[in-house]
Amino acid sequence: MNLPNKLTLLRIIMIPFFVAAFYVNFTGHYILSLCIFAVAAFTDFLDGYIARKYNMVTDLGKFMDPIADKVLVLSALVVMLADPYSTNVFSYLGYPFLIVGGVGVAIIVAREMTVSSLRMMAAKKGIVLAAEKIGKVKTFFTDVTIIILLFAGDMTVLAPRFGNVLIWIGQICFLISVLLTIISGVSYLVKNAEVFAEK
Repeated sequence: MNLPNKLTLLRIIMIPFFVAAFYVNFTGHYILSLCIFAVAAFTDFLDGYIARKYNMVTDLGKFMDPIADKVLVLSALVVMLADPYSTNVFSYLGYPFLIVGGVGVAIIVAREMTVSSLRMMAAKKGIVLAAEKIGKVKTFFTDVTIIILLFAGDMTVLAPRFGNVLIWIGQICFLISVLLTIISGVSYLVKNAEVFAEK
């Protein structure tokens, strides 16, 4: 197993630690989970950069990398949505925001499952679907959104006014992430419509 694949595997291994840090209730637990998430998200950039620069792209990496990315992001969104504490970033500003958060997370999950299924269908037909630029922008923006919301979780306790502002910023970023998710998903389906064609 080469270095990029080891970094991808490390990202997968870090996910349970991120979830544990998020749910163990102590002052600063959101920031700890933020640090774990940020390091894991950085390995996504790093493994791809190393694989391309040093010609270390492998079939195993092509298989593992998107799975690791999706599980990391979806795990973060789901645990934040299901956060039992009063600092839940999706319900902190009121119940309507929890509904918006739930709908948004559902859209993101649906998009990722649809694109993954499309890639599997394409693979069976011998077609390789390349990642789109809008998809990469969506992933980066969603990672940043998660980091903002995780930071806001602790700030609502340590510095309530600042935390409140951060949650508003995070919610706006989340809505943009959902919009980018929809746009990238539709673009992906339209540009690869031939995968659905019957032979």
